[in-house]
Amino acid sequence: MRRLPLALLSCATLLLAAGAVAAANTAAPAARQVLYGDLHIHTALSADAFSTGTRTLPDDAYRYARGEAIAHGAGFTVQLKRPLDFAAVTEHSEYLGSMREFLNPASPLSRHPLAKLFASPDPADAFKALMQISDDASHDGSLDELLDLPEVNMAAWREVIAAAERHNEPGRFTTLIGYEWTSTPDEINLHRNVLFRGSAVPATPFSRIDSDKPEDLWRFLDEQRAQGIEGMAIPHNSNASDGMMWARMDSAGQPVDAAWARQRSRNEPIAEIVQIKGQSEAHPLLSTEDEFANYEMWTTRMSGAKIPRASKPEGSYARDALKTGLALGASLGVNPYDFGMIGSSDTHNSAPPIEEDNYHGKLTQLDGTAAMRAGRVARSAEARAAGRETAYSAAGLAAVWADANTREAIYDALRRKETFATSGTRISLRFFGGWEFAPALVQAPDFVAQAYASGVPMGSQLPAGAARGAPRFAVLATKDPDGANLDRVQIIKGWLDAEGRAQEKIFDVAWAGERVIDAASGKLPAVGSTVDVATATYRNTIGAAELSAVWQDPEFQPQARAFYYVRVLEIPTPRWSTFDAVKLGTAAQEPAAIQERAWSSPIWFVPAATEPGA
Repeated sequence: MRRLPLALLSCATLLLAAGAVAAANTAAPAARQVLYGDLHIHTALSADAFSTGTRTLPDDAYRYARGEAIAHGAGFTVQLKRPLDFAAVTEHSEYLGSMREFLNPASPLSRHPLAKLFASPDPADAFKALMQISDDASHDGSLDELLDLPEVNMAAWREVIAAAERHNEPGRFTTLIGYEWTSTPDEINLHRNVLFRGSAVPATPFSRIDSDKPEDLWRFLDEQRAQGIEGMAIPHNSNASDGMMWARMDSAGQPVDAAWARQRSRNEPIAEIVQIKGQSEAHPLLSTEDEFANYEMWTTRMSGAKIPRASKPEGSYARDALKTGLALGASLGVNPYDFGMIGSSDTHNSAPPIEEDNYHGKLTQLDGTAAMRAGRVARSAEARAAGRETAYSAAGLAAVWADANTREAIYDALRRKETFATSGTRISLRFFGGWEFAPALVQAPDFVAQAYASGVPMGSQLPAGAARGAPRFAVLATKDPDGANLDRVQIIKGWLDAEGRAQEKIFDVAWAGERVIDAASGKLPAVGSTVDVATATYRNTIGAAELSAVWQDPEFQPQARAFYYVRVLEIPTPRWSTFDAVKLGTAAQEPAAIQERAWSSPIWFVPAATEPGA
């Protein structure tokens, strides 16, 4: 989408709420509530969603998020079992709303050769058109002039904003205004969702057509912030970035410097680490001692209809990035990768498919039904080549500890990184770090108030000047009220050793049952499984409803930079593909069961001598 001149942009800024952005609720931190939402939703206004059969719009997406039933393009209705607390429709800013013009007789696009494919009754034909457009966007961009339609795109942007305003009910259900910046050079995923704090938003989104370089997106956000428009970028699917999302080089191939690190940290405080296209927390080749890293893997670039190309693990996963951030922080004095964690869905059918037993796919006419996902519906060669439907995940959700269910409070929670990601489950997770936590702190009636008063929550940096021995961490995890019991709580530590090399280690700190950590392997035995694959059921006869601990780092080195984050695992439950197998009477694909999970944002430690201002 072409940019407006900066002066015109300032004049055209949309202030659709009454007056300036309201200040967020200033309640005591202990009163913060956990809210669950999806900050990555596409509707028919996105080129790829429209091209795969989606005709529902932002209003429908918000209705679905609020718990209402909406139409699915594959011919049935879909509805969440429980509504979300907040949501954001984040359409691709490139070609925003343009695909509808192929079917508009008054538009010149209706006379383009691609229009015949979009008008065909066979969904496979529209998918062929999408593959042409996607491959072009990833390479030479020759179709940009055809599909970048400023008037159409701005009208669609206004449609996105208006829907968000209609459905925003502070205190009950919150909508955030945003879009997706979709840079995919050479099929490398560099995508970011852009979110704004309030109703003050740019007149037009900054798109890949303006620039495919993240540095230019950050510059745009800095310019907007200077005009009073607060926004952030949220990277996602680093697993498909071929090592470029969390690299040590900038877009020009030059080593990053302190200014680059400050700009990235300022504009990207959060990363989306789990969604339909898998998890981006960890890779088994990078974390060889982590028996739970091989979970919902997506290991290729964004290859469209071509044979998928592998995505390099190094630089593509959050844990690896956090370790790289420690090293860059030591050399530059600024850590560019000090991000918090969330999940979201990346649905392209307006309806986040986050429930394993209520899964309805990502791409409406490609994987909307169990029969489609099993390959029982005839498809084009392009669709078969691109079809990785069985690799998709029923994931994920963003969880925030917010002062109130309002735009400002949710955004501020994201900004301070008091957030956690889930694979779609609604686990509740508290995580605090401090120097003097009592061993029984989590049993105290005022645990949360004490933890805030004498420590810091997830997403924060431990005050090194208050160091008294080794840090202690308090964690409290509670099961999803409608979900599976919990298996274990782990604290994952990363640090720089004496030679400046990044290391990692996983500590099991709380678990269900009478299991004992094996002295030889250092591993906790598996919790077991109650999953009946034949019926896609499980029983909550193992595991625990709640797990908690106050854990002190037994290997703390006061001169070593470090981070700590929590991973909570549920007991095994049937995967969505197992529910499909029961519907179709077929054998379940592996894995038939998964352990859904939650990940906290990290808590960092920086030695006092290297803290800012020291």
